[in-house]
Amino acid sequence: MPNPVIHFEITGQDGAALQQFYRDAFGWSVDADNPMEYGMVDAAGRGIAGGVSGDSDGHHVRVYIEVADLAATLAEVGRRGGKTVMEPTEIPGFVTMAQFADPAGNVIGLVKAQ
Repeated sequence: MPNPVIHFEITGQDGAALQQFYRDAFGWSVDADNPMEYGMVDAAGRGIAGGVSGDSDGHHVRVYIEVADLAATLAEVGRRGGKTVMEPTEIPGFVTMAQFADPAGNVIGLVKAQ
């Protein structure tokens, strides 16, 4: 599949409580031992990996699509009625990403292919 979904994200006001919920309810291993306290969920070879974290703006569930060129993808999204929400942004040592809203208002993440 070209441009696969490679990451999911679930956020809420209380990231630690939400991480504990997913640990307890589904037996997920959630590792938040990092400066951002972003709870990484390892797929262990089944499904896709993701993250569970806090977000002071509220809650959301989001998927991230891997693409070769973030700027070109955002331009194509714009031509088709979507809107850029986050310009390409690098989190050093971790990921280069962007976000857009589709014509229905769903916010989707993009991750630059390695």
